[in-house]
Amino acid sequence: MGSLLIGSKLATHLAAFVAADDSARVFTGVKGAPIRRHNWWAKWAAATEAVGVTGLRFHDLRHTCNTLTAATGASTRELMHRMGHASAAAALRYQHATRDRDAVIAQAFNDVIVASRGKVSSEIDE
Repeated sequence: MGSLLIGSKLATHLAAFVAADDSARVFTGVKGAPIRRHNWWAKWAAATEAVGVTGLRFHDLRHTCNTLTAATGASTRELMHRMGHASAAAALRYQHATRDRDAVIAQAFNDVIVASRGKVSSEIDE
């Protein structure tokens, strides 16, 4: 599914089920109140099963988002801000290397070496 289609479906869903107020909750019960914890897990399990995904915890979405954000090169401070944490320790959990990011780093390292070829050491140190 393309990102435009996903964005369109999300926008349609939000318009139909979420109040326009900036502080509106995305997930509510039938009467618009917050979903109670004991009901949340049953609804989450039913929703993930309905789309063919089992074993996905809601927190896994947060972890994936933060890991992908870290892979963009976001700093520890930027991750802390996005996650709402005051401690760098939480942000560092999401900065584990991914195969794709490792390839980008290796290519950048190679580019530095190639660019420095033929330069005298005093030029490299500048």
